[in-house]
Amino acid sequence: MTVLVVALILCAVLMHASWNAILHNHADRLWSMVLMCMVSAVCALPFALLLPAPDRASWPFIAASAATQIVYCLFLVRAYRDGELSQIYPIARGSAPFMVALGAALFAHERLGPVALIGIACVCGGVISLARGKDRAQPAAVAIAVTTGVMIAAYTLIDGIGARRSMHSFSYTAWLFVCQGAPMPVIYLALGKRLPIPLNRETLLTAFGGLISALGYGAVILAMTLTPMGAVAALREVSILFAVLIGRIFLKERSGPARLAAGGVIAVGAICLALGR
Repeated sequence: MTVLVVALILCAVLMHASWNAILHNHADRLWSMVLMCMVSAVCALPFALLLPAPDRASWPFIAASAATQIVYCLFLVRAYRDGELSQIYPIARGSAPFMVALGAALFAHERLGPVALIGIACVCGGVISLARGKDRAQPAAVAIAVTTGVMIAAYTLIDGIGARRSMHSFSYTAWLFVCQGAPMPVIYLALGKRLPIPLNRETLLTAFGGLISALGYGAVILAMTLTPMGAVAALREVSILFAVLIGRIFLKERSGPARLAAGGVIAVGAICLALGR
C-alpha cells in the first residue's frame, strides 16, 4: 500500500467519523441524513455533467450501490437512535472488512498477503471489542448495526469493482452521489415526514457533514482503484479511533481502558495493512 493510498484513506476516515458524529448528535437523524445526501448530490452534479461519462459496464454498479447505500442510511439512522456513537459505529464498521476481503477474493480475484490478513484480523477484532463491556449496546441496536455492516461491505465491494470498470473513478463517484442523493427527499416524504428547511447553525453543520461525507467516500473509491479492496476497507476502520475520541470529547460518552486498548489493536492492524499486501 503506497503512501498516497494511506494518506487518502486516513483523510477519508477522519471525515467519515466526523459526519457520523454530526448525524448522531442531531435531534432528527433521518432529516439530517436526507440533508447530507442531498448536499452530496448537489455538489456532485456539476462534476457528473462535466466529466466524461463512466463506461457503460459500470452503470449497473452505480445503480446497485446507490440502492444499497440508501438502505444503509436508513439502518444507520435507526441504529443511532438506540445506541451511542462509540458503540454502534464500531459494530457497524468492524463487521465489514472480512466480508469485503472475502467478496474481493470471490468476485475480483484479489489475494491478500499474510501481513495484510493479520492487519484485517486486528482491525476487525479491535473495532468489535470496542462495543463490548458493561456499557454495551442493546441487542436490537447490535442487530441493526451488524446489518448496517453488511450494507457497508456490499456497497464497498460494488464500488470497488464498479469504479475499476468505469474507466473514470471521479465520474463514477459523482454519478453515484447523484443517484443516491436524489431519491432521499422522496423517501423522507413517503415515510410521512415533512421537509423542514430551517436555516440555522444545525442545518449548516449538517450540510457541511454532507460535503465531507462526499469527499471522504470519493477518496475511498479512488483508493480502491489503486490497491486491494480488502486492505482499503480494513484500513478505513481507523476511523473508529476518531469516533471514540469524538464521542468522549464532544458527546461526553464513556471511553474506559478497554476501549483505549482496543484502539491500540486497531493501530497495529493499520500498520500491518500499510506494510503488507
